[in-house]
Amino acid sequence: MATTTATLTLTSTDLLTDSLSLSATSTLYKAGTTTGLDSIQYEKLEVAAGTQYDMVDATSGGANKANKVYVANKHTDATKYVEIYIAALQIGRLYAGDWMLIPLEAAAATQDVSVKAITSAQVIEFALIHEGKTLAAS
Repeated sequence: MATTTATLTLTSTDLLTDSLSLSATSTLYKAGTTTGLDSIQYEKLEVAAGTQYDMVDATSGGANKANKVYVANKHTDATKYVEIYIAALQIGRLYAGDWMLIPLEAAAATQDVSVKAITSAQVIEFALIHEGKTLAAS
């Protein structure tokens, strides 16, 4: 059994009137179990300016399974960003150095996760961490 743990730590001395220190940890399990996720698709790619690229085809994971998507913008220029889409809906921007981890239902082929480079080529790192998929017989 694989064990994959995600940890997020937020700290700041000047965001609030008091210091902020927040930490959350989660072990990534298969849906409805305490068995760890054991499959990963990982890629690092350069997306050309103005190009939208499907990072995760929704059928890569499985419907009603525990799919997690990690995306990071590896660019170093703070003014550069990419747009992130699920299906045709833009869910946000990742500026240089930003990253995200989201759950993905992957119930339909229309729920692809894609990235679009806006002002220049961007180096993107992404991973789909999942519990495997059932392949159709040929």
